[in-house]
Amino acid sequence: MSPLFTPLSLRSVTLPNRVVVSPMCQYSAHEGYPNEWHLVHLGSRAVGGAGLVLSEATAVNPIGRISPEDTGLWTDGHVDAWRPITAFIRAHGSVAGVQLAHAGRKASTYAPFDPRSGGVPDEDGGWTPVGPGTEPFSAALRVPAPLDEAGLTEVVRDFARAAERAVAAGFQLVEVHAAHGYLLHEFLSPLSNHRTDGYGGTFDGRARLTVEVVDAVRAAVGPDVPVLVRISATDWVEGGWTVEDSIRLAPALVGAGADLIDVSSGANVPVADIPVGPGYQVPLADAIKRKADVRTGAVGLITDAHQAERVLVDGSADLVLLGRELLRDPYWPLHAAQRLGAQVALPKQYARAF
Repeated sequence: MSPLFTPLSLRSVTLPNRVVVSPMCQYSAHEGYPNEWHLVHLGSRAVGGAGLVLSEATAVNPIGRISPEDTGLWTDGHVDAWRPITAFIRAHGSVAGVQLAHAGRKASTYAPFDPRSGGVPDEDGGWTPVGPGTEPFSAALRVPAPLDEAGLTEVVRDFARAAERAVAAGFQLVEVHAAHGYLLHEFLSPLSNHRTDGYGGTFDGRARLTVEVVDAVRAAVGPDVPVLVRISATDWVEGGWTVEDSIRLAPALVGAGADLIDVSSGANVPVADIPVGPGYQVPLADAIKRKADVRTGAVGLITDAHQAERVLVDGSADLVLLGRELLRDPYWPLHAAQRLGAQVALPKQYARAF
């Protein structure tokens, strides 16, 4: 059997294969509510055969959105809006997962396809973002307000409440977003966290918020729901967060209740020396898996079936996440199965095409 099409069990959930739809923001929601676009976008990837379909970064509170058009789970009304989407994903054989996120100092920005750029002002529906301190991500974005301990307690609570709503909405798996320069990554990295209180300074201080969030999410979803954590394994900048830091962090996340570390990288500072190329982040997943003895997912310019298969054969990761390639081809998993000679269940409506 093809390793790419071998099931993987995480707690009470079994993924039918190792192909994962990486979270990709669509910037198409209104006041956090997903709509028909999200149903078709995520649903078509389920029809296309992905084992796990992860939603885009879904905000745990309104100021945690990247843009005003992000999806959310900060109110019970969002639960009903997500239910038809998760039901469709599950009905077509995939596992429905949600990525819970807080954008931190990178919040209140225009969607990338909006002709405007930079931070969204209040008059256009923007807000004051929050972060570890008052340093903005870039001169083009809004200056954040520093979170005090009461605010940090609220963030942890918001993640937990969003996780509860996710389960109520039919999501079978939850991923905590601690990567790409968003709030949790901002606290992890010494490039963005210059605090001297209990949430800064030392490695343990900088890691504290992320560990507390994962612990709270685990308690919120109970013992049966898998919890993933996406991290940026390195900032790709001298003096920043490193692979060695990630290797040290991973067991603490597992101890707090995580089942797998989804390994990405970068995006915490505007300029970094990133060696972008096919599979460029796979070695990061490999290092964390082997040295921290945890399950990992690999992502980053994985486009070919044999390339994806090799990640698993080599033992570099336990899951393979695809982003842009699944935007280009929602049926990539079915095509990959053909190329690898794997037998998979086909949508009966599409079987004559294969």
